[in-house]
Amino acid sequence: MARIHFVEYNTTHPSNFVIDVPVGHHWLLVITKTPAQFWVNGALKEYPTHSVILYRPQQKVYYRACADQFINDWIRFESNEPYITESPLPLGVPFSLDDPDYCRKLFELLTIEHNFHRDYRASSIDCLLRTLFNKLLESYFHEPITPQYYNLLKLRTAIQNDPGDYWTIAKMAEYLGISPGYLQSIYKKTFKVTCMEDVINSRIRLAKEYLIHSTQNIAEVASRCGYQNVEHFCRQFKQMTGYSPRKFQEHKQA
Repeated sequence: MARIHFVEYNTTHPSNFVIDVPVGHHWLLVITKTPAQFWVNGALKEYPTHSVILYRPQQKVYYRACADQFINDWIRFESNEPYITESPLPLGVPFSLDDPDYCRKLFELLTIEHNFHRDYRASSIDCLLRTLFNKLLESYFHEPITPQYYNLLKLRTAIQNDPGDYWTIAKMAEYLGISPGYLQSIYKKTFKVTCMEDVINSRIRLAKEYLIHSTQNIAEVASRCGYQNVEHFCRQFKQMTGYSPRKFQEHKQA
């Protein structure tokens, strides 16, 4: 189990903010939402927004604002759990976070669990910390993050959250403020799938849920999933699943 001493998310500090601890007493994890300077290998270096740094106990801690303000999530804690003490994450060296919104939500939940003494507080904190460190490992071993990555991630999240919207390549490109051709190129390179394949996959996944777990008819399901033409929906559904919507429904119910 881990014991949290302090945790905050989305904390804003002024431009003169500095943390200078020659020998830290506990584990410290910091995620930046603005650029910041960190003391790394004997020198002060600037790192971009969405940087992560993990300090072990007894390690020097020094970081500071380098803009008009400094915004971060941070947690100071004790733990003897191997997923932390034996983690392959670098110590005292920042790396880029590939899913900052997900981690922000985890920090928000950690803050709530820490501040309210609920019945399953300790186990909830442990689960949240394990999930957070899993996300950090995914980020650390992720391919180099491009400047457009975070915008692409927001677009992909929007598609998967609302596949029934009227998604077109032109609309998605406008969403990011780039050309349609460039969007298709970097989307496929980043996610190993085209943006329209992502739309179709998300629509069919949602359609399966409606067909199995709702009383809507096929025309209603098609409309909810972004199809203006029922025949087109049925044709695409069969291409993706091997079943017509009706046969899929009957097969799952049987």
